[in-house]
Amino acid sequence: MSTIQPVILTADQDVLVGFYTDLFGAEEIFRVPAEGPAFYLGLRIGDTDLGVVAKPDLEPGAAPRILLSIGVDDVRATFNRVEALGGSVSGGPSDMPWGQRVAHIRDPDGNAVNLTQPIPRG
Repeated sequence: MSTIQPVILTADQDVLVGFYTDLFGAEEIFRVPAEGPAFYLGLRIGDTDLGVVAKPDLEPGAAPRILLSIGVDDVRATFNRVEALGGSVSGGPSDMPWGQRVAHIRDPDGNAVNLTQPIPRG
């Protein structure tokens, strides 16, 4: 269990969970309540937990201010799948002087997400 866990509030939990599942291979590890429509879904992406809370009265485009940085095996390949899964692209992929390849995207609710990987050598 992580000391700090990011949690995203969303008006459309199914769309957001589908995005993180299809793009990053997220797996559901916890749900409240255990049966029926979920208020809270705990997802695991790699070795990190992400919470997704259903908040039906959330205004469209009123995403909370959060930035997720998610390490992936191939930034370009992941970046190329974003729009087909309902997200949008903001910039990149670009190689940064600190040794990472980074692309800036937004999930279907408009939350900022950085895709990162170490710059391949050679």
